[in-house]
This record gives sequence, structure tokens and C-alpha cells, in this order.
Amino acid sequence: MINYPKDLDLRRLVRFSAEDGTIWLAEHRMLLLHTAALAGLRKELLNTVGLEHARRVLTRMGYASGVRDAELAKKLRAEQSVVDAFVVGPQLHMLEGSVKVKPISIDMDVATGRFHGEFQWDNSWEAETHVKEFGPQKDPVCWMLLGYASGYTTTFMGKFILFKEVECVACGAQHCRIIGKPAEEWPDAAEHMVYYEADSIVSRLLELKTQVDALRSSLEQQRQVENMIGSSPAFQRAYDLVLKAAKTNVTVLLTGETGVGKERFARALHDMSKRAERPFVAVNCAALPHDLIESELFGVEKGAFTGAHATRVGKFERAEGGTLFLDEIGELPLAAQAKILRVLQEGEIERLGDDQTRKVNVRIVAATNVELQQAVKDGRFRADLFYRLNVYPIEIPPLRERALDIPPLANAMVDKFNAVHGKRVAGITDKAMKTLKAYQWPGNVRELENMIERGIILAPADGWIELDHLFPSLSESEMHDIGISEQGALTENRPLEQERLCEAFITSGMSLDEIESMLLREAVERASGNLAGAARMLGLTRPQLTYRLKRNQDNTPDRE
Repeated sequence: MINYPKDLDLRRLVRFSAEDGTIWLAEHRMLLLHTAALAGLRKELLNTVGLEHARRVLTRMGYASGVRDAELAKKLRAEQSVVDAFVVGPQLHMLEGSVKVKPISIDMDVATGRFHGEFQWDNSWEAETHVKEFGPQKDPVCWMLLGYASGYTTTFMGKFILFKEVECVACGAQHCRIIGKPAEEWPDAAEHMVYYEADSIVSRLLELKTQVDALRSSLEQQRQVENMIGSSPAFQRAYDLVLKAAKTNVTVLLTGETGVGKERFARALHDMSKRAERPFVAVNCAALPHDLIESELFGVEKGAFTGAHATRVGKFERAEGGTLFLDEIGELPLAAQAKILRVLQEGEIERLGDDQTRKVNVRIVAATNVELQQAVKDGRFRADLFYRLNVYPIEIPPLRERALDIPPLANAMVDKFNAVHGKRVAGITDKAMKTLKAYQWPGNVRELENMIERGIILAPADGWIELDHLFPSLSESEMHDIGISEQGALTENRPLEQERLCEAFITSGMSLDEIESMLLREAVERASGNLAGAARMLGLTRPQLTYRLKRNQDNTPDRE
């Protein structure tokens, strides 16, 4: 018989936060549900889609839960024996209230993929509720629990391990009993593997939904271009304005904070317009030296100035028939502003050092993160150019106003940086995603992109991006404060730092007086002998500190 290690390490992972209505297992959000509610869902599935499809859905639900717990188990007891690490799954299954799991035998070797496990189940919620609704059964009914066992073990072992329920309380047995081994070792594996595949009914429904969505999209004649991810009202308002502008040749002014993705919106406008097959040329006006701005934008003739050894076309000519994106247009000098105004009014340019005018067919999309109206008042920006650009302004919302868009944006960035860095990360934990949505994002989408890339680099391969990968300065103690004691009662959790400090004190072998004396001496030393300063460090008054120092000195035995 296999004995479980103490599960205090698992209990410490469970956090209840009544203030924000969440329960956490490590960084994954959990729910505390009535079994009656799950029983009602089970009954509804059986009555609407039938036994086979209901079993498939419930098995896959359990499988997904087992996968999550196995990812946690693989790192939680990494320093212990493989069996102690593996039984995190059965222990979590019990802690989560699903079933009492008693290991009968476990023979496993992760390196070779060898696995044979037999477990006894008692107090199965599935068997109990199924019998209550449908009476005694001919075949085992613990489908979610079985899916959990297969999902957990498969993820832990790195190969598919199929569990079968060979005895079930619903069939009149005294206990439920399951056996697991690699799928290829079961002669009837194919009969059971179907329950781990996507439900054919669900697949058909999803296919029909996709067709309906496609028809609706074509009727509305809307096409959301690549890299434009968002469904929040703030995003949709800006996107709808881009969509309307794309059907015309109007000059567009994009405004918004730095990092909101103005160039992405400009590219989307170009891609949805009739100019999509022609060039899209982006220019960062702030990055151009003032003495080279005109030659970069309008081109230069050979010999126009020292160093002009060849004729060179400018950005306007390169964007012929397409779109010229002028980012940070508020940084342009007044002379260059005057020439851009002429392009907007007359549709023609002159290269530097040339007296010939050239017609250009270019749509201008300008962008700025400064207040142009104030720049006009300050004399830094031409009023006539501002009014020309401000025909069709679009304000791009900051990311803090697009909380609904953060999960899809972050997940798309995970996929992107997985490919860039040749690494597979499973995703972002629930706790980390919750914090991403609550963060204020002063750097907007650009900051999110940088943070996700850092998370990809720091997260373990095939693991999850956790809170400390994204926000290293946030401590665990800032999250939740209620957990489960060793006796099973809800209790206030000490902050993680406090818990580690207590552990260090207890294992040091020092007495309480020795610890107090050490702290007093350290505070006085850090305050350079200033007792008032040392007292403030310790949250004491100066007389209280003096009294404690004298008491500790009196209690210290003379040492020769």
C-alpha cells in the first residue's frame, strides 16, 4: 500500500479571496460549485444529446482539469521521488472534493514511458449523483473522474495513459476501482479513445456557427485585418471609423497615447482600401534629422547639396498610388510642414535641387501623440496644416480602456513569440491574466507586447507564464489571504515572506530571547547607534527600545 506525503504544500496553494469573489489553486482560478448543479448539467446533457455524446463531453472536461493539475504537480515536488510528485494528482482530486483516492499500486518510469497504476475510489460524486437521478447502472459512470485520471497521468508521463473503470459503485460494487496503462497495452483501447476526441455534434454545431458568421460578415462587408484584435466598445468605435475611411481617399489623423498601435491602425486602413495593392510607406518624423527631412520626404536631385552624388526619390514618390504614414507629425519643422500642406492642397511635390513639379497620388495618414491644437497656439505647428489633417480624426483608445481585448491580444502575442523564439509555452495563468486586465498600461499595447515576450523567455518550456514572470515586483502576499488548514478548516494565510521567515527562525535553533536580541542589535547597528532611529525601524518608542536592550543585556549569561 502506498502512503501519501502530507498535503500541506497543496493546501497552501488554495486561496479564497472573498473581497474580489475568486478562489485560486496556485495561479489557476477555481470554482466552488454545488454537486447538485453539476448533476443538473449532467442530466441535461444525457437527456438532450444522449449517453454517448454526454459521456464524451464530461470525459473531456475531466481530462482538461487533469492536464492543469499535472502541470502544477511537475514543478511542485520536483525535488522529491517521482511517486511523491505523481500523487499530487490524487491528493488534489481529494482536496478538490471529487473523490477519495486510495493508491493500490503504482509502477512507473517517466523516462521509458512505463506506467501501470491501480486506484480505489470512494465517495465518488459522479456515482452518487448518477444513481440518485437514474438508479443503478450496468456500466461504470464516473466519466469526469476517469477523464481527470487520464489527463493528469498523460501530461505527467508525456504519453497517453488510458484509464478504465473496472468497478463502480453505480453498478453495485463496494468501491470504484480504476486501472491505467499506456493506450497501446489495452486490446480494446479504440473503444475508449473515442471519448477523448472532439464531440461530433459539437463539431457540427461549431461548423454551422462558422458558416453563419461568415455569411453575416460578408453581408456586412466587414473584414478585420490581421493584427487588428479587439471587441471592446472603445476599439470598435475606432475600428468602425477606419472602416468608413478606407472606402474613401480622405486624409486621416490618428491620435492617442504612445504605444496604442497607431501604425497598426494605419496599415489596417491601407489594407482595407482600394490602395491595398500599392505600397504602404511609414516614416517616423521624429527620427529624421531636421536637415535631411525634406530630402527624405520629397527626394533629391544629384548635386543639390554636398554629398548628393545621385538622384534619389523620396517617400512620397515611393508611396505612389498607395499610403504614406507620417508618424509623430508634430515633430516636423515648419518648413517641411509647408511643403506637406502643398502636397495636400495641390497633389504635387518638388525634389530638393529641382524646379520641376511632380504629381503624386498618395493618401496621407498622419499620427501624433501630442496635442496639435496646443502646438498651433504655441507656434510649433501650422494652423492651416492642422485643419487639413484634422478633416477625419480618429482617436485610438489606450489599452486601459480596452480590458476586454487584453486576453485575446495577450494570447495572440504568446503564439507570435512562441514562433519567434522557437519555444512552446502553454499560455498565461488565470492569476497572471487577471493582473494583466487590472494593470493600467502606461505604455499601452507596446508595453504588453514587451511584457509577453519577457514572459515567454522566463517561463519553462511547455509550462505557463505566471504572475512573477510578468510582474517580478508583485509578491504573493498581495493576492489572497484565506486558505485551508491542515485540519481542513478555512484559515487566514500568512504572507509567503512571513512564512519563510518563521521557518528560518524555527529551524535556526535559537531561543526567542536570542532572536529578539539579534534583531535589537541589528537595528541599532543599521541606525549607526542612533536609538531613536533604531526604535522607528522596529515600531517601538525610544524608551521601549532602551528597556528591551537593558533586559536582554541583563539576561545574557557571562561568557569567558
